[in-house]
Amino acid sequence: MAIRINSNKSTFTGGELIELKDSNSYIVSSFNSTIPTGRKDVDKIITGQNSRIKQQMIEAGNDIYSLPTREVFYLVRGKKHTITKVCLVHGSFFETIGVDKLINQAFSQVLEERLKETGEHISDELKAQLLDIFSKQDNFSKVRDVERASVKIRFRIMTEVKAEGNILNSKKYPEIKDNTLNFILPFHNQDEEKEHLEKMKIVFGEKNFNSFDSFKIKHHFNGYFLAFQILLR
Repeated sequence: MAIRINSNKSTFTGGELIELKDSNSYIVSSFNSTIPTGRKDVDKIITGQNSRIKQQMIEAGNDIYSLPTREVFYLVRGKKHTITKVCLVHGSFFETIGVDKLINQAFSQVLEERLKETGEHISDELKAQLLDIFSKQDNFSKVRDVERASVKIRFRIMTEVKAEGNILNSKKYPEIKDNTLNFILPFHNQDEEKEHLEKMKIVFGEKNFNSFDSFKIKHHFNGYFLAFQILLR
């Protein structure tokens, strides 16, 4: 989903992208054909005139390219019997290293394993060149048409969340309680923390804002996040 761009007020730009993740457990469901990130370029997610996201933006009256880079959030719901956790969490919670580096290091493991299996050796320079070539996610989304093959082939990326990045994991993140709705944002200094608090007060008003519990969460790999929590009734 794409939030409508707010062209009149600088406090809230709008334009955020939200992906839904639902699971019948406290494990974040896998990301198919994508790698979760904190920001996405619009021109990389709008791929043709029939793009569902593009149509949604047009129908909302958006000037699509007026905000070329969008903040990304994931609405994550986990369920255990009658117990539920819901988190609207910024994508940087899952993006602890850059996408290119993630793919690069994954292929590095494949290459090292294959070289060990075959007993072959290549120079560090050639190894670095190969890993640089196979580090772009866009290259995997294209369908490849091989001559004389009766099928086409496309390599798809699946991303699974580790325990340290699983916001629903009670052992890793006990602050996220059962039957709660949580809004989770990154911050890097006191000014950003203050900005998040002020924006929440503007949206909900002082009285309703006090209904939320606000606290800091220490990500195991990626600094601190500010969480706003309220009980699900």
